[in-house]
Amino acid sequence: MDFAPRFFKDPGESFFLFGPRGTGKSTWLRTELPGALRVDLLDPETFRQFNARPERLMELVRGEASRRVVVLDEVQRVPELLPAVHLLMEEDKQRRFVLTGSSARKLKRVGTDLLAGRALLTTMHPFLAAELGAGFDLDVALRLGLLPVVLGSPNPAETLRTYAALYVREEVQAEGLVRNLGAFSRFLEVAAFSHASTLNVLNVARECGVERKAAESYFQILDDLLLAFRLPVFTKRAARALVAHSKWYYVDAGVFRSLRPAGPLDRPSEIDGAALEGLVAEHLRAWTAYSGARHTLAYWRTRSGVEVDFVVYGPDTFVAVEVKNTATVRSEDLKGLTTFLEDYPEASGVFLYRGKQRLKKGPVTCVPVDLWLRGLAPGRSLG
Repeated sequence: MDFAPRFFKDPGESFFLFGPRGTGKSTWLRTELPGALRVDLLDPETFRQFNARPERLMELVRGEASRRVVVLDEVQRVPELLPAVHLLMEEDKQRRFVLTGSSARKLKRVGTDLLAGRALLTTMHPFLAAELGAGFDLDVALRLGLLPVVLGSPNPAETLRTYAALYVREEVQAEGLVRNLGAFSRFLEVAAFSHASTLNVLNVARECGVERKAAESYFQILDDLLLAFRLPVFTKRAARALVAHSKWYYVDAGVFRSLRPAGPLDRPSEIDGAALEGLVAEHLRAWTAYSGARHTLAYWRTRSGVEVDFVVYGPDTFVAVEVKNTATVRSEDLKGLTTFLEDYPEASGVFLYRGKQRLKKGPVTCVPVDLWLRGLAPGRSLG
C-alpha cells in the first residue's frame, strides 16, 4: 500500500508520540523529519548500547550538534534515557526531541514528568477513513481493521492474526508483566466479549478462572500497552441516575475481530455490530486527538438502561452519536438519542446506520456510516 498522508501534524516543539505498534509512527517520522538524528531502540544492538550506558545519548547528540531534531524510537524500552534528554533540552533550548512509544507502562513507572512538561503528549491512531480516501472500504475495515501495519502487509489477514501474539511475546512475556501467560492469553479472548460494552471486571474474571484483582491488572496492562481504551460516563449536569462503570474497547476493529472467538452459537450480526461501534469509537478518538481543541469522548447510560454510544463535548462541539448495524431507521433505535436530547437540548444528535440515505428524524440526523466515516477529519463538524 502506498504511503497515505496522515492528519497528525508536527507540533513544532519537543513531543512524545504514543500509539500502539503498527500505527505508522516510524513511517510518519521518516517522511516528515527525514534529517533527524534517529535512535531506534527496537534495534537489538542499539538497545544494548543505550541500555548499558544511557549517558551515551549525550555523547551522540553533542557529536551531531548540527542536527536539530533527535528522534528516540520506542523510548519506553530504555526509560533511563529521559534524564539525559532533560539535560540536553536544558543545554540547548533550540534542539527538539521526538520520543515515540508503544507502551506507557515503563514510562509511568519512572515518570514522564522528568521532562517537567517540556515535551507535549501526543498520540497517533490507526488510519481514519478520510486519510485513506478512495482506498477506504468499510467491509475491509470491519474485517481487518485500519492498522497501517496490517493494511500495508502482503498478507493482511496473517499479519492481523499474529499482531496480538507479537505483543504478548515482545511486551508481556519479555517484560514479565504476568506470571501465567496461558491465563493472560485466555483473558485476551474473553475480554473481546466486553468490546463495546460496559465493563464488568468480575464477570471477566469468572470466565477466565482468575481472581478479580488479576483481571483488573490484565485490563490495566492492555491500557498501558495502548491496545485498549475506556470511555467514561458523561455526567455533566446529569438529570438522571447514571451507571458508574466505563465502556471498554480494543484499539482497532480488526484486533477485536482477530481475538473474538466465534462458533455456531454466535450471531454474526452481534459481532458485526460490536466491530462497527468500535470502528466509530476509534475514529472519534482520533478526531478528538487530532482536532487540537480540548474535547472529551464519553458515553451516556442511565441506570434504567437507556444509552447513547458516544458523547463528544468540547469548546465548540456537543454531539451525541448512536451507532446501529442496521439498514433501516426504527423509532426504537432513536430512543437513547431523543432521551439524551431532552436532557441536553443544546446538543445535536447523530444516528449512524448501514443505509444509503441521509435523513432527518425530529431532532436527530441519520447518516450512512460509510459516508460519515469518509467525511470525518480534523476541523470538520461531527454532524
